[in-house]
Order: sequence, then C-alpha cells, then structure tokens
Amino acid sequence: MSKLIDKFSAQVPGLRQKAKDIVAKHGSEKISDVTVAQVFGGMRGIKGLICDTSFVSPEKGLIVRGLPILELTERTPEEIFWLLLTGDLPSEGESHDLDKELASRSEVPAYVFEILNALPAECHPMAMLNTCILALENESVFRIRYFEGMKKQDYWEAALEDGLNLIAKIPTIAAAVYRIRYDKGAPLASKPELGWGGNFAHMLGMDVDQDEFAKFINLYLNLHADHEGGNVSAFSCATVASALSDPYYSVSAGLNGLAGPLHGLANQECLRFVLGIRERYDGIPTDEQLVEYAWEVLNSGQVIPGYGHAVLRCPDPRFVGFHNFAEKYLVDEPLVTIVDKIYRLVPDILREHGKAKSPFPNVDAITGSMLYHYGLKEYRYYTVMFAVSRTLGLISQLVLSRAMGMPIIRPKSVTSDWLVSQFEEPVKV
Repeated sequence: MSKLIDKFSAQVPGLRQKAKDIVAKHGSEKISDVTVAQVFGGMRGIKGLICDTSFVSPEKGLIVRGLPILELTERTPEEIFWLLLTGDLPSEGESHDLDKELASRSEVPAYVFEILNALPAECHPMAMLNTCILALENESVFRIRYFEGMKKQDYWEAALEDGLNLIAKIPTIAAAVYRIRYDKGAPLASKPELGWGGNFAHMLGMDVDQDEFAKFINLYLNLHADHEGGNVSAFSCATVASALSDPYYSVSAGLNGLAGPLHGLANQECLRFVLGIRERYDGIPTDEQLVEYAWEVLNSGQVIPGYGHAVLRCPDPRFVGFHNFAEKYLVDEPLVTIVDKIYRLVPDILREHGKAKSPFPNVDAITGSMLYHYGLKEYRYYTVMFAVSRTLGLISQLVLSRAMGMPIIRPKSVTSDWLVSQFEEPVKV
C-alpha cells in the first residue's frame, strides 16, 4: 500500500464520524436562505454543498486546506494533490513515494493513441482528451469491484485507485493531444523521473528553456488544481460521481463542463484582448493610449476581459502568483508588459466607470499571455491544460465524498408557475 493510501485510510473513520456528528448536532439548522433571484440566477450564493479541499474567501482569495494559495506556489503538483486529499503537506519521504506511485501507473494503453490518431483532424482538443478518458473507463477498478459486490465503506479505495491511475496518465494523454492535433510530430516518450508537471512540460515538446518552462507548468498546475465545489466542473463531477459512476465517467463530466466558454475559456478572451492592443499600437502602448483604449471599450458596452470575479473582492492571488513569476522570468515579454500596464491602470478606470462589482484582475488576465510566450499559441488547447490541473481537485473531492459516504445529489426542482403561485394571489373570477 502506498503512503498516500495508507495515510488517507487512517483518516477515513474520522471523516465519517465528523459527518455523522455534524448532522446529529446541527442537522435541523439553516445555513442559507434561497431567493427567487438566486433560483433564476444559477443558484449563485446558495450554500448547499460540502467541499473540504478549498475555499474562496472574497477578501483573501483561494484557501487550500487552510493555506493561502500564494504559500503553495513553490510546491509540486503532486504535493498539492496530497494536501487536497489529506489536509497535510507531505514529508519529503511521502512526496517521493507519491512520485514513484504515479510513475508506476503512468503507462497509457496503446488503444488510447490509436483512438487519438483515428479522430478527425479538426477535432477539438477537449473532445480528444475526454474521448480518451472515457476510453480508459475500460480500466476502471471501481466499476469492476462494484459489480463484484464491494462494500460501501470500501468505495473510496476503488475510487482512489481509479483516481491515481487517471492522474498518472492524463499528462501523457494531454501532451499527445497537443502534438497530434497540431501536427507537432509523434508523441514524445514519457520521462516520469522529471516529476508529474516536469514530464508534462517535456512531452509537450516546446522549443524553450525546459527548466524554466517546467517551473511555469508546475505553477500553472498548482494554481488551477482546485477552486471550491460549486464551480461547473467540480459540481458536475460531484453530481455524476454521487450516482456511483466511476471516476472516469465523473471526471469526464466535470471536464466537459470546463470546456464551456463561461467556465474554462476566459484566458483565451483575455489573450485576444492583449493581442488586439499590441496590434492596434504596433507594440506596447503608452499609459495614455491604454487608458484611452480602455474607456473606448467600456463606453462601447463591452467589458475588460479578466477583470471582475463572481466571488472575489480583491486581486486574485493566483493572478498575483503568475505576476510574480513573470516579473522574475518574463521581464522582456511585450504581452506581459501590456498585462502589467492593464493591471496598474484598469482598476482605477473600472472604479470610475462604476459598473464592475470588482475592479481587480482574476487569474485569466495573465495566463493566456504567458502560455503564448512559451510557444503555446493554439488557443483551443488551453482548456486541456486547465483540465490536467483540475483533475487533481476533482479526484480529491470525489474520493473524500466516497469516504464520507455522501448520498446521491438530488435537489428539488419546482416549476416557474409554482414559484409565482407562492407570491401572487390567485386571480379572482
């Protein structure tokens, strides 16, 4: 048994007892009131889920297991996964053990590459990735053990087996998607000794400083791994998994949500905005030109992409993490210089404009420009990279749910006529 499985196994009885104790003590207490506007507004702000892996504070940003995300930027993605699942950062020995565990599971079956090569040349990269994940369902330990009569208290073990296998394989698959879809040559051989993120950077095959690129990829995978339980990808994964669909089905469902333009494509829009500024001014604009351009965009009824957030009322610490990296490694990159100018100037403009709930940048305001700098100029692939990272969070949340014995997710729906009937008097005849 690996050290991760051993450690989590020791925590499972406490997790189950904690859930039982909370329900026994506070089961009848209310934690949220629901308005009609929230029902018609995508359930925004309704507290109705448990997610112990991370929390988004409006004033502080993303908190991962009690730790502000900016304290984790130097960690490896493997360490982030350990933290998400167990609540503790791993020791050096535990981290080494997890590296070996993932490397031992990383070989991708040949049929997956055959499927990739058989897909249409114009296929979307996210469709390619999800097709491969669903094909890997053929390997599901959870499905096999469930139909063998696995006990409910053992669900988490089989879910974690599938989760570790998928996490180990997804960088190889995602890199192969990039190289096959964009005619970059044959997929590169895996080098697990480089670590999970470093190996992914290697297999993408970018013609850049590999040490620096690996550091960027590790940072990217760390900062995108988890973001509470109510976002579309996490909630979709949790809902499907609650029906006891195995992790391959469940993660695929979550990542299909991530592919939506309102969830995972924002960095593309931000990059297009920055590229448009560079093209208009044939390079880096002056401060005066950028201020003029920003007002032109706002006065035309458009928004400044990458600014504002549904929850945050502060600069997104993930943006700050990337900005700090860029200040160290990308000082001569024109796109990043434009991003920095926007960061300095646009918040005051948005405050004066008065319509933005939050004038601060979110993570998407910078990531597209950094990916572009490192040669990843194919916009439609960006969500695949997001998906590789987010798989860490989805699996962590899924395994915790199975360990706690969480039931099927089944909120009650009502008709719009029923809602009206609750607040309007019947028409007298």
